Amino acid sequence: MAGKYVVVDVETTGNSYVKGSRVIQISAVTVENSRITDQYTSFVNPEVPIPSFIKELTGIGEEEVAEAPRFGEIAGVIHSILDGAIFVAHNVKFDRSFIAGELEDAGFANPIEKTLDTVELANILLPKANSYKLEELSDQMELEHITPHQADSDALATAELLLMLLEKAKNLPMATLEKLCELSKNLNSSMFSFFESVKKEKESRLESLPEGLESFRGIVLKNKQMPAGEAPIRSLDYPKGIDDKVKLLQPLFKEFESRNGQYEMMDTVYQSFRTSTHSVIEAGTGIGKTIAYLLPSVYFSVGRQEKVIISTYTIQLQHQILEKEIKILKDAVPFSYRTALIKGREHYINMLKFEQTLKEPDSSYDETITKMKILIWLLQTETGDMDELNLSSGGKLYWKRICNDGSFVDRNNDPWTSRDFYLHSKNLAESADIIITNHSMLVADLEHPVLPKSHFIVIDEAHHLEKSVRTKLGRKLDYNHIKFLLGKLGTTEKKKRFYTLERYTAKASAVPSVHSFAVDHAIQNIEAETDDLFTLLSQMLKRTRPNKGKNRRAKLRVSDQIRSGGSWQKVMMCAERFLDFHKLISQGIQERLMLIKKSQASLSPAELAFLEEMAGFHGEWTEMGLQVKHLLSQSENSDVMWLESDQKCMANRTSVHRQPLNINCFLSERLFKEHKSVVLTSASLTVNNSFKFFSEEIGIHSFDRIETRFESPFPYEKQVKLLVPTDLPEINSVPMEEYAESIACHLIAVANAAEGRMLVLFTSHEMLRKTHELLYDSNELRDFVLLAHGVSSGSRSRLVKSFRHFQKAILLGTNSFWEGIDIPGEDLSCLVVVRLPFSPIDDPVTAAKLEYVQAGGKNPFSAYSLPEAIIQFKQGFGRLIRKKTDRGVFFVFDQRVITSAYGKAFLKSIPSIKLEKGPLDHLIPSVESWLDKK
Repeated sequence: MAGKYVVVDVETTGNSYVKGSRVIQISAVTVENSRITDQYTSFVNPEVPIPSFIKELTGIGEEEVAEAPRFGEIAGVIHSILDGAIFVAHNVKFDRSFIAGELEDAGFANPIEKTLDTVELANILLPKANSYKLEELSDQMELEHITPHQADSDALATAELLLMLLEKAKNLPMATLEKLCELSKNLNSSMFSFFESVKKEKESRLESLPEGLESFRGIVLKNKQMPAGEAPIRSLDYPKGIDDKVKLLQPLFKEFESRNGQYEMMDTVYQSFRTSTHSVIEAGTGIGKTIAYLLPSVYFSVGRQEKVIISTYTIQLQHQILEKEIKILKDAVPFSYRTALIKGREHYINMLKFEQTLKEPDSSYDETITKMKILIWLLQTETGDMDELNLSSGGKLYWKRICNDGSFVDRNNDPWTSRDFYLHSKNLAESADIIITNHSMLVADLEHPVLPKSHFIVIDEAHHLEKSVRTKLGRKLDYNHIKFLLGKLGTTEKKKRFYTLERYTAKASAVPSVHSFAVDHAIQNIEAETDDLFTLLSQMLKRTRPNKGKNRRAKLRVSDQIRSGGSWQKVMMCAERFLDFHKLISQGIQERLMLIKKSQASLSPAELAFLEEMAGFHGEWTEMGLQVKHLLSQSENSDVMWLESDQKCMANRTSVHRQPLNINCFLSERLFKEHKSVVLTSASLTVNNSFKFFSEEIGIHSFDRIETRFESPFPYEKQVKLLVPTDLPEINSVPMEEYAESIACHLIAVANAAEGRMLVLFTSHEMLRKTHELLYDSNELRDFVLLAHGVSSGSRSRLVKSFRHFQKAILLGTNSFWEGIDIPGEDLSCLVVVRLPFSPIDDPVTAAKLEYVQAGGKNPFSAYSLPEAIIQFKQGFGRLIRKKTDRGVFFVFDQRVITSAYGKAFLKSIPSIKLEKGPLDHLIPSVESWLDKK
């Protein structure tokens, strides 16, 4: 790496120099000849107050900077260090803006000419990294990073990261480097110089590709491996006794705990498969249910030569099973077995399309970065699965162009067929014993089979199955998606893909019946009809459901009464015009694709790639038309339809939804009737110790089945105390603002007693936002880090990581935070449920469900609302205790849990623990003593 690099990090009082934020610490590490040669560090007196959040984050307060020099006093030193060097930082714009601003104010010219951003470089060279934050990269790459968020440690870690990335770049194949150099010319940094210098250094040496890599059509990628065929095992004895199971599992865990519930669950799953019987199993927290269903599945699959499908709720859980529990069992069982993870084809890269996009000039920044990181990823991946990649939002849009979503090109004409990742995943699945998929893919397979045939299925997180089926079988239409598809067609003649398609049609000497002028006219008109359609829908929503709260998301169920009104008739007329233009465009594209397909053997790879992309687009376009037709057609009694928008009810933020109300018949016919044994398991399936509600919801109630529960092995009575304050008002008896103020006051008191480590679960985004605003404005929690879903930036997983990072943290969450969050140990010691999790009765699906239940002669509250809320309540409670050594307090702010007749049903749904009730000031000492905070 030629030249001198100076790696800089600054800690500041805020995010913007021009808005008055100033440097409080600076560190500059000099890197020359691929090694660190010097480091300069100094605190800086900013002459402005340091916010409490910055003190908590960095550990730097007024005491540390009181005797430190002002920046002007060290500006000369900084200028001389940076002069003539390439300026490197992790998020270079931030550090550069502060250094340039401080130097200019001190009377120095800005010496920074060339920059290099290690965020950008890591994005390219570490395509599979979970995060590009410095602290998390340091953990992943095992770099020394002693005191994160202090400039000396951050700068040194960034310098070590730079050297590690340089080493990775040096080991890249020459063909990959050449493509990176070509692409990096589009980037606004010294990225081109970086890769060019590495390439020139390698040019002086002869190199051969490392083992396991191959170069094909100028792209270097990893060889795919098919597992070797093995002779079937004739006899395989399942470990029936406890001693046999302990002997298998004990060597695999440092802190092994023998769990009778886990062993009993193993036997139940094996019996279910062996006798071709369905089973429903509730496994309490700590049972170890994943191993409990995997071990018998593996023994049964290999011993009986029968594939077993494991379905999880999310793709993340798919990977967790493959990378954690499957690996554990491979070391345990005395035989080998094969596993395959399979997803929808859009998850896999289409190499023909990717190859051709590399040749496109003038790519956007996000596209360029994504192309570069995919080139690196192809050296590592055997799956071609996009979920291995950490993509930006712009990168995900680019992926839609290059994913395996079409089938226009015949395999014989696609030069990449022999290296197709989707076909490879299907081949692996065909040869596998255990196939891991997700609920969405499983439901899709029930309609249109793609997965290898199997009569034996395990469905984990089965309490989500009903929702997964409704979502997958349902339809959604939104303005932005239609506009995105129209954008793919293009709005100018120069960019219109339809005109490119027309040129290829002419080249094939074919004459389509739908003239291009007619298609062009339809494209222009359908844009106007789209605007009109969603304006009508949003106006109807705003008129019928005036906004009740600043942050409320409006929903309107489309009832028969609404359908008979004049406003809906206008919507239908507009939709009909839309569909007329849509049909003409669809015919024009399809006809041309079919005409060209006949002569595709004579087309170039670039032409084939474009046509494959157009075929994928046509599939999306056709599906969108079906959505409009289905969503706006006469409603079936079994469906529920609604409009949804944000508080402003703007046309481009309005969507139309339609879902089947009940999916039990679908699952009964397609899943339980067609398969010999389906095992359904979750930590939350029963209500009042009965599976009745769950079984009827998913349609298994009419089948013979095993039903069993395995209690958690945790000693909850020694780990958790349940506290119910009695001095909070009923939500319906006071204005929402007053109720939120009461909640905020109680949270402040509880947070101080528990010293943070507190997760607060809401049932309403509006209530969460209002409470967060009050907590923030009160200044009573200024020493705490306050995080809120939908308010603080970042995904759910990012917020959870931030919560675990800070000692005194409070996390406010809604729906998705009630489950799937694993925060063991002292990171979470206080859980607060603000309200019992009843679904709002004005939610379209809930309202339709309640009407349906009532029409069947049942009480809608006791037959639907209460059981659904209890299952959610159980999931929420399960966030607190994740290990045998955990300890915490569980607050329920909703007094209905002790005052209502149905409150006992909630308390019976969780383990038996000590309950204390009374005014909050009477409960606070219990919090402090239980958590040992005195």
